Amino acid sequence: MAEQGPGDFKEFVQLRSDKLLHFAFWMTGNWDDAKDAVQESLARAHRAWARVEQPDAYVHRLVINSIRRNYRARRRELLVADPPDFALVDSGLQALTARTALAGALRRLPRRQRAVVVLRYCLDLPVADVANLLQCSTGTVKSQSSKALAKLSQDPELGEMR
Repeated sequence: MAEQGPGDFKEFVQLRSDKLLHFAFWMTGNWDDAKDAVQESLARAHRAWARVEQPDAYVHRLVINSIRRNYRARRRELLVADPPDFALVDSGLQALTARTALAGALRRLPRRQRAVVVLRYCLDLPVADVANLLQCSTGTVKSQSSKALAKLSQDPELGEMR
């Protein structure tokens, strides 16, 4: 293992924080929760940085675990993702509506299927990397991906956009 210094961590954060934030958003459907998960994960990663061998996998795993902890703590809360009423109608509103519908559909998937879809299709990671991050086999990633895509194709909110 190569020695990693504080500069390496700072560079890692500068290069990867945006992607981590988007990953966390697609996992939670909420920017505030995503920011909290990424911040908590980076703080934990900083404390263990000298021992980390695979920084990307390690920090993605921390984000997933942080989201799980927060989910368990707030299990009884109901997240509402309906956008507020807008006075102006433009093409940006259509994009916002589509993004909101997709985030809602992802939230309705089971957590493992949601993680697979986000890692595979939003972050464009290969099957092997997703399996490594989720600590499962590549066959599990493929089957969960297939099941998730089937559920998404049947989602009534996404059906309007087809």
